[in-house]
Amino acid sequence: MTDLKDKTVLITGAGGGFGLHMTRQFRDAGCKLVLTDLSEQALRPAVDEAGDALLASTTADLATAEGCGVIAGTCTAWGIDPDVLVNNAGVGFAGRLDHIPRDHWETLMQLNLLAPMRLCNLFLPKMTARGSGHIVNISSLAGWVGSHGLSAYCASKFGLRGFGESLSADLEDTGVHVTNVYPCFSRTPILDSPQFGYEEKRVVPDYLVSDPSDVVGKILQGIRKNKLHVFPDKHARRIHYLKRFTPWVIPMLNRRMQDESIVSGKEEG
Repeated sequence: MTDLKDKTVLITGAGGGFGLHMTRQFRDAGCKLVLTDLSEQALRPAVDEAGDALLASTTADLATAEGCGVIAGTCTAWGIDPDVLVNNAGVGFAGRLDHIPRDHWETLMQLNLLAPMRLCNLFLPKMTARGSGHIVNISSLAGWVGSHGLSAYCASKFGLRGFGESLSADLEDTGVHVTNVYPCFSRTPILDSPQFGYEEKRVVPDYLVSDPSDVVGKILQGIRKNKLHVFPDKHARRIHYLKRFTPWVIPMLNRRMQDESIVSGKEEG
């Protein structure tokens, strides 16, 4: 079990949909917080939410190696050694790969996959040296199921899942744990991500969308129990089981969701 009280938690993408709920719930769990996001404007709501639990905050572009170094440098300058690293920052785009500008999907891969790897490389040595720590990777159900229009996003999330699984095996008996999280759609700004190559806007059907506060609550439960895999909402759990035991059903569900997303887009328009 991982006791979160008095732990120092570093949250990337702290100003985003999950990030704000993480800030609130880790604060309420008695944690001290280090927060980062791309800009002061994005970070400000999380800083305000953290209140007295805030140890440090900084802006950094995690899609670059230099941005990851900024975070590590900030922690060093303040004498902070995070107990928990939450790799939450990420972006998404929808569309066929050749319809998405190359710089967009390359940035996505840098932020969604390489940034967690770089940050782990920077913070793991001290965790393993003291014999305790926790890495949390916010992957996605898209890290288990390849979906229409999400090839780049799925590539990053499949990669993050594999990275977390392998890292967990590497860290066995070190006292450092890994938790991978696989939410389905949740009510966060990523639902409004840019779409490329579609004649009509796609909108995720409302019944598939979870409450981010509930998702984050399940994440904290998973950390406390040192769970490697966390499926924090009912749709993530159901589709994961279908993928494992009746994978031929998944393409039918994908087609159904695509049809419903087009209808929802027309209704919204």
